Amino acid sequence: MPKNIFIINGKQEFAHSGGKLNQLLVDTTENFLKAEGINIQKTTIIDGYNVEEEVNKYLLADVVIYQFPVWWMQTPWKVKKYCDEVLIPGKLYKNDGRVKGDNTKKYGSGGLLIGKKYMLSLTFNAPKEAFTDKDDFFEGKSVEDLFFSFHKMNQFLGMKPLKTFVCNDVMKNPDVDSYIKNLKSHIKTQIIN
Repeated sequence: MPKNIFIINGKQEFAHSGGKLNQLLVDTTENFLKAEGINIQKTTIIDGYNVEEEVNKYLLADVVIYQFPVWWMQTPWKVKKYCDEVLIPGKLYKNDGRVKGDNTKKYGSGGLLIGKKYMLSLTFNAPKEAFTDKDDFFEGKSVEDLFFSFHKMNQFLGMKPLKTFVCNDVMKNPDVDSYIKNLKSHIKTQIIN
C-alpha cells in the first residue's frame, strides 16, 4: 500500500459549473485514504501554487491522482497550464531518453518518476453509452483513447497508470451517491489493495 499520495484538484468554476462535484470527489478521496493511514498532499489549481513545491509533491508521492472535469473532450486549460509549468526538465525527467549512438534508448524513457503511479479521476457530462456504443458520439472509443496524450505525458515522466475512474452523465442525470460509492470501491481496488 502506498504511503504518500498527491491529489491534484483541477476543479473549475465557470458558467454553469461550480466545481462542487470535483471538490466532493477530492474530499472523499482524501478522507478515505487518510482513514487508511496514508499521507495526503494536495493542490487545488485554481487557488494558485508554487512550482518548486509542486515538483516536490510529485517527488514525494507514491501515487498522483488527477481529479478534474472533462471540458470539450479534454483537460480544462488551467490543468494543462499547471502541467506545462510544473513538469520541468531536470526534476521530473532527465531528457527524452534517447542517447546518440545507442538505439536501444528510446524516446520517452528519460523520466525520473520510475516506480510511481498515477490515476485519472474524471467527471463527464457524456453518458457511458456515448463511449460504449460504436454508433454513438465517441464511436466506441474509450475514455482511455480520449486521454491517450495525458497518459503519455505521465508515462514520459516514468509513471505507470492505474485504472481511470469516471463519473458519467454528471449534468443531465447525476447520481452522486453512486459516484461516491464507486469511487471508494475504485480506490480500494486500485490503490489500497
